[in-house]
Amino acid sequence: MNVSVPLISIVDDDPSVRRALGRLLHAAGYAVETYASAREFLDASPLHRTTCLLLDVHLGGMNGFDLRDQLTTEGVPFPIIFITAHDDSQTRERAGERGAAGYLTKPFNRRTLLEAIDSALGRAGTSPGSASDPPPSS
Repeated sequence: MNVSVPLISIVDDDPSVRRALGRLLHAAGYAVETYASAREFLDASPLHRTTCLLLDVHLGGMNGFDLRDQLTTEGVPFPIIFITAHDDSQTRERAGERGAAGYLTKPFNRRTLLEAIDSALGRAGTSPGSASDPPPSS
């Protein structure tokens, strides 16, 4: 794997979401690894390779907030973008309290996702696929 290509790790318990996000990000030029649970992510030990984590809030077993808390305790430095299909003010507040680099409500579009990743990586507008996106309609 080319070390200059950011690795986006995706943790979501919905296989169709993992597959769709993985394809989208791969097509945008990112390296991608997907995991069905927080435990699977931790067991795979991608912590030293991950550049940004897309993390579903509502997971079976350890939820996204619990995983974030564990990663914080372990001193893991990469940004986390929380994703959820169940948006409410309490969930947004909890994400903010945990230093979320982004917070996306499913469903979200390609541009929104890539902008959130670019922002999290401190590379606004520089994702490999951003140049080919059509301009926003008025």
